Amino acid sequence: MAGALEGIKILDLTSVGFGPYACQILGDYGAEVIKIESPEGDITRGIAPFRNKGMGHFFINANRNKKSLVLDLKTKKGKAAFFKLVEKSDVVMTSIRPAAMERLEIDFTACKQINPSLIYVALVGFGQSGPYAKRPAYDDIIQGVSGMAAMQGGREGDPTFVNASVCDKICSQIAAHATLAALFARTKSGTGQLVEVPMFESMVGFNLVEHQSGMTFDPPLGSTGYERSMVKYRRPYATRDGFVCALPYTTKHWKSFFSIMHREDMLNDPRVLDPKVRSEKIGELYELVSDLVADWDTEDLLKALEEGDIPHGEATQLYDLKNDDHLKAVGFFQTHEHQSEGTIKLTSPPIKLSETPTNIRKLPPLLGEHSSEILREIGYSEEEIRELIE
Repeated sequence: MAGALEGIKILDLTSVGFGPYACQILGDYGAEVIKIESPEGDITRGIAPFRNKGMGHFFINANRNKKSLVLDLKTKKGKAAFFKLVEKSDVVMTSIRPAAMERLEIDFTACKQINPSLIYVALVGFGQSGPYAKRPAYDDIIQGVSGMAAMQGGREGDPTFVNASVCDKICSQIAAHATLAALFARTKSGTGQLVEVPMFESMVGFNLVEHQSGMTFDPPLGSTGYERSMVKYRRPYATRDGFVCALPYTTKHWKSFFSIMHREDMLNDPRVLDPKVRSEKIGELYELVSDLVADWDTEDLLKALEEGDIPHGEATQLYDLKNDDHLKAVGFFQTHEHQSEGTIKLTSPPIKLSETPTNIRKLPPLLGEHSSEILREIGYSEEEIRELIE
């Protein structure tokens, strides 16, 4: 069955995490994605561990469902090949800085002259109309300036990075749905447009959904920071033999939890019965949870929380995810035989569409694996292809 984006061609001029992951999502939906790489390739190709040079684990996990074409966009011939592809493409997504794209003369203005219906998605660190426009941006930088790192320290702790390329991946999701919105708009207007996706503004908006808190109002009703998220004891709770995530949330949940813990004295406590008081005193309640579950065995606690209909789960180590019963049942991890890497394990596209399913059609490509094939498709002769590759 065809994917939802079958017939859509995307030129992927992105690298690292912000961009490659976005284009992979669109590829999972059925788009034809051509990853245009410099002769050196995406920098993540060289991040260990890897079996073979140029096929690092990070690259493998962010670049399935793509073809790889090597072009040196600083050369006249490389640029000419790029513009031939632009003529026949629906989307160009680039994480190259706008000033560099302008110097190369392959920016939105140049591409639009060749293909007025093109969607040109510019992934930038900061909105181009502000004073930070020219600043470089990487995940750690955006975690810092967007408040993400400070959030991890709670009310009084030091700023701490999330142990993931969280901004790259969140902003890639935003870039993917912005691209879909522009493609949908084109079905009505017939014309393309420039889509700017800034990491900084995207992450500030993302962070402040709950953390704008009292500053939502004018005059303010308090400071920033969603209390439930910021308190010290919001964390996986230590049991005698592991860690459990327990989340009594509603009044019913809290009453059920304290009944399980034989703390009948808490059943009529205002912190349990009154949502406003509970939200103000949530740190005290979480401290109680931490103390009460410490003497339980993990398996017994999970069973009791299940019977009490209280949201719960075991805090799972990354290396144990492969053994998760649910992930096994839905076939989340797929094993594939790669032409150079042998057996590799990839995660499945998580979204399920009944009529236009997502799937893994192409394994992560070798550097320039499809160069000859793509150039042939846009009219290059075998001799011209050899010259361009040389």
